[in-house]
Order: sequence, then structure tokens, then C-alpha cells
Amino acid sequence: MRFRTISATAVLALSVAACGQSSSGGDGGGTIELSITLNAIAGGKNAKSAAYIQNWVIPKFEAAQKAKGKDVKVKFIPSGVDDEQYKTKLSLDLKSGKGADVMDIDGIWAGEFAEAGYIKPLSEVVGPEADSWEGWSQIPDAVQGLATYNGKKVGLPYGTDGRVLYFNKTLMAKAGLPEDWQPKSWQEILDAGGKLKAAGVPVPIQINAGTAMGEATSMQGVLPLLAGAGGEIQSGGKWSGASQPLKDALGLYQKIYSQGLGDPKLQQEAKGRDKSFAQFAEGKIGILMEGDYFWRGVVNPTDGVAKMAERDKVVGYAMIPAMDAGKGIRGQDFVSMSGGSIRAINPGSENPKEAFELLAFTLSPEGLKEETKGNTRITPRTDVNKEILAGDPLLTFISEKVLPVTAYRPPVAVYPQVSAALQEATAAVVGGTAPDAAAAEYQKKLEGLVGGAGNVAS
Repeated sequence: MRFRTISATAVLALSVAACGQSSSGGDGGGTIELSITLNAIAGGKNAKSAAYIQNWVIPKFEAAQKAKGKDVKVKFIPSGVDDEQYKTKLSLDLKSGKGADVMDIDGIWAGEFAEAGYIKPLSEVVGPEADSWEGWSQIPDAVQGLATYNGKKVGLPYGTDGRVLYFNKTLMAKAGLPEDWQPKSWQEILDAGGKLKAAGVPVPIQINAGTAMGEATSMQGVLPLLAGAGGEIQSGGKWSGASQPLKDALGLYQKIYSQGLGDPKLQQEAKGRDKSFAQFAEGKIGILMEGDYFWRGVVNPTDGVAKMAERDKVVGYAMIPAMDAGKGIRGQDFVSMSGGSIRAINPGSENPKEAFELLAFTLSPEGLKEETKGNTRITPRTDVNKEILAGDPLLTFISEKVLPVTAYRPPVAVYPQVSAALQEATAAVVGGTAPDAAAAEYQKKLEGLVGGAGNVAS
């Protein structure tokens, strides 16, 4: 994610618009005023989310609090700007001790905000009730990691997703492969690619690589492979450099392209990812690694950008295997990567306990079911997912099988630059550079980004 600079005047205007201060009602028996902000606005960006907060959450929560004998008033502070501007606005407000009581932030910002003191552990801000919230038992440990920094929960995970291997069942059958194909190792992926190539499939395997695809290369390519080789981009406070897991991940790229199982041109073109979507829909790609967005928004037969009328019959999906059984992170047989957002509490809130009640209310089963009406997505809660995803096999598959084994990007400010360096390493391998050499060059760049060799483990 690259952040654009905005003028001081614009930042000030955004800050003033976003300052939703709590009142001093608290324990005094008067009106308790709370505010909630997210990057959503009526008639604009994320309009459905804005309507959900304004028209359902606020009246329902206020009524629930009134039933408990509390006079609580909630103000929604909308925003409809670029994510970078939204982040700048939040940072400025929090730095000055202002801002909304409850706020949405991208999970990848959590570490940066925590380091700056803009968010703090929920148990510190709210008290023990934050750790005893009923919803934690419904959120897989891996998903809880999205809202965890240095081992402490700094918010509640709000939205997430997962990566899988998609495949064309018709092409697989042509190559003599089963329609319920589930590889258990990288070699089995390569073997399937070889059979697809022999069957005349133009692009047997598409795993994103290179810099043109940006973060899609990291999230739908090198990071899942790194996890499958037992590595993480950052672990134990140190960044992983030219490690064996990275060399193994880059080695798989080399095998795919040296054996003619992938199309290197797709990795270099500005719209290569979009072309890969179109080619998959046209039956020209056999296996493709992507997130659940691919199912929901790309090949969706109703309104996808590359509609597949017979998606439910033709498109299969499988978990991403580790390099070999048990070789993935945490000793897993299968791996994935996820993104997502968290909902946090302003540590300067004058009414932190009520703010947490509002926060938890938005992630209650009733709240999430209301929020996802007409906009089905994977929520962090397994109990809700079992109900709302029942009619969607792929999203159910990700919720039940993938999320328990997923991993997340490190929530630190330097990550985007590190990610770009990883993308360059994959581009080098696709272009013919040996994996070890590409890994070594990556480590050099990494050391320059993270403060020297002392912060890097090979």
C-alpha cells in the first residue's frame, strides 16, 4: 500500500470533521455520548456500511442500553476518502487525543498504530471484560491474530478472507485429473501442471509473480508459498531474509516457469492479473491461486468482472498444500494468507467500557447477520458463518477449512516496501535468475529497509 501526501489544510479539515469526543457522562448518571467512525459515507464509499451503522446499529444499541438503564447516545462520523487519507485523519486525531471512541482500521496498520500509542491492548483500555467477551470462542485463533500485536488483543477482527487454489474441472478431466483434486504437496501441483500441459492447456498454472501485480503477487503468490515452506516474512521480531523457506518458495516459481507451466508475460504486463482472470474464465488456465474475491467478484455468474455462467459446475477449489506434509508454518499440512480489518477503541475514550459494548455489539451474531444481508461475506465468527454462508460452498469451505490455518501480514509500517522487494525477487526468478541469487539480492534490499543485518535472520 503506497501512501500519498495530502496538504496540511486537507488533513486539518479531515481532523475537524472526525473529532467525535465522548462526553463526561460515564458513571455520573447523565447522558453517555459515544462516537464511531469508519471509512464509509451515505451515497459514497461503502454506503451500505454507513447505512448499517446509522440505521441499525445506533438505534438498536441505544435501545439496548436504555433497557439496561443507561442513557447512551451514539454519533456516526462518516468518511468517504482514499484509505491513505482516512489513515492520516485517524493518526492526526489520535495523536492529538481526539477522535471517535470506536474506529475501523486496516489490520496492516495495527502494529504502526500500537507502536505510536494510538491503540492499546483492550484489556488495558477496557478491563478484563474485553478478554471474556463471548465472541472470542467463535473466532479461530488464526483470525484472532489479525487483531493481536505483541501477543495482546488490540481490537476485534472485523473482516477477513482466505486464499485457495482454483481449478477448471473440465480441463482437469481432460488431463485425467479428478474433479475433487486436492494436492498434498508442491510436487503434486507440478505433476498436475505437467498433465494439463500435455493435454494442451495454454497456461497450466498461474501463481502471481512480479511487480506489475503489486500486492497481489505477495498475497496470492510468494507469501502463501513462504508459509507452505515453513517460513514467515517476519517472526520473533526479526525479518526473514535469504532463508531456506524463501529459497524453496522461489524455487517453485523457477520450476513452474522453467518447465513451461506458466506464462511469464502475464507476470510482466500492467494488466496481467486482469488478463489471468479473463483467461481462466475462457478455459485457458488450469490452476490459479487467488482469494475468495475471485469467486465472489470475478467469476460470479451474475455480476463478476469475468463471468462464468457455469461457475458452480466448472470451478473447483482446493486448499494450498505445504511443500510437503507437515512442512508448513506451525507444522501444518495446508496454509493460506488472509487480509482484513479490525475495529478498535480510542485509548482516550472517556467511556471505554460503553465503547467496548458498542464495539462488541457490531460483532454480535445479530449485528453481523444484519450487516451482511445482501452482501454476503466471510465474518470472523464461525457461528455466524455457518448460518449466512450455508448457500455458498466456497465461502463455507474457506470459513471452515482455510481460516483455521491462515496467516496474516506483519502489521508494521515498513511492510509495503518489504513486500515490494519480495515481488522483485519473484520477478527476477521468472526472468531467469536463480532462486538463491534472487534471495540474496532480496536480503540486501531488506537490510536497507529494516535497519540493518541485525534485524534480519537468514
